[in-house]
Amino acid sequence: MAYGILCSMLQSFKRNTSLDLGYLDNLVALHFKYDQARRRFVEWAQNEIAVVPDFHKRILFSDEAHFWFNGYVNKQNCRIWSEANPQVYVETPLHPEKLTVWCALWAGGILLQKR
Repeated sequence: MAYGILCSMLQSFKRNTSLDLGYLDNLVALHFKYDQARRRFVEWAQNEIAVVPDFHKRILFSDEAHFWFNGYVNKQNCRIWSEANPQVYVETPLHPEKLTVWCALWAGGILLQKR
């Protein structure tokens, strides 16, 4: 779904209801103090591409996600609609059972591991 369509849907929803969208606090900010490090990385990658023709085939992108069996939701992916700022607290066990999935993408395909 295009970003513009999503924004117009949210605006229409807010106009037609008394609800507002609330986000839980879990942000990763891009700070200006890291601009120089990002530029150094880009310069390094450009140099590698110039020297090693198949450099792009040697890049591995990876991530992992946790899925809790008790229904816990990672708060960075959770959205709560309410009339006021929701002060939501959910009690959870200290060590709930979960499934961790790790995935990596590279030129050779997809690597997947479940733990």
